Amino acid sequence: MKRRSQVRPKKHHRVRNTILIIIGLLFITGAGLGVYAYTKVNHTITKMQKTSTTTKAADKLTNSKKPVSYLLLGTDTGEIGRSYKGRTDTMIVMTINPKTKTTTMTSIPRDTLVTVDNQQMKINAAYAYGSADSATKAVEDLLDIDINGGYVLINMGGLVKMVDAVGGVDVTSPLTFTTEGDDTQADSKNQYSFVSGKTYHMDGEEALAFSRMRHEDPDGDYGRQRRQQLVIRALLKNSAQVSTLFNDTLLTTISNNVQTDVSTKSMKNLALSYQDAFNTVNQDQMRGTTQSISGLGSTEVMSQTEIDRVHKAITEQMSE
Repeated sequence: MKRRSQVRPKKHHRVRNTILIIIGLLFITGAGLGVYAYTKVNHTITKMQKTSTTTKAADKLTNSKKPVSYLLLGTDTGEIGRSYKGRTDTMIVMTINPKTKTTTMTSIPRDTLVTVDNQQMKINAAYAYGSADSATKAVEDLLDIDINGGYVLINMGGLVKMVDAVGGVDVTSPLTFTTEGDDTQADSKNQYSFVSGKTYHMDGEEALAFSRMRHEDPDGDYGRQRRQQLVIRALLKNSAQVSTLFNDTLLTTISNNVQTDVSTKSMKNLALSYQDAFNTVNQDQMRGTTQSISGLGSTEVMSQTEIDRVHKAITEQMSE
């Protein structure tokens, strides 16, 4: 079994979230670090961007410092742009309100039952059968909300390279488990064990194994979602450091594993005017009832009560 160094829990740090993987790259634009530095980072950002119908409207919203929402998508295999896209096993609605100075991240279970083009499917398949736009529409239709800021699509497999590029991450395990015998780790080079309450310095392989384990978590996919967020937070805390931003390996990895329709203008607006909203991050999860549906297998069916609850929470966060 691979040895890991145990570290003491660190003092409270400012909570960050997935959109900062992009915003962090933009802080340097006003830091007087030179044309070469800006050119390197801007090239990475440009490679990630893909304009959509949301882009211009989102620019106006962020320029006016209004509440904005994004859909964070995590694919399960390969680099962005591959012929086999995979499914979005990570789906998070993130709302940012500069007036209340709060950000809310709401996870949607990958197995949530939805109807897309008159066809029943799990919500994580909406991207595989279409695009980031179709995944966004599936979420909007499910919750009766408007994702007005755009999407950020991240290849979760790229987390290995990203974590290694920033020198590893420190994560405190919320439960005791081992990945050995868990078939989600069949392709892992090593098996790992974790103890609840202990903090580990993880390399990329270990961080991915920690975030992907599902079968030994008593809370199933809901527990997996929470562990993914822990790894992403730790990664972003390290990648937001200026010295790390110029790491060529990290910049290349990000450009190959992230795609977004958020414009450079919106990113700058967020970096300059929404910083206080990232100080308070609330986390939420949709919770359904597990049912076996013919042709789909184990599926999470959301009650109207739960849909209404999440709809209300998000719309209240989006109120000015």
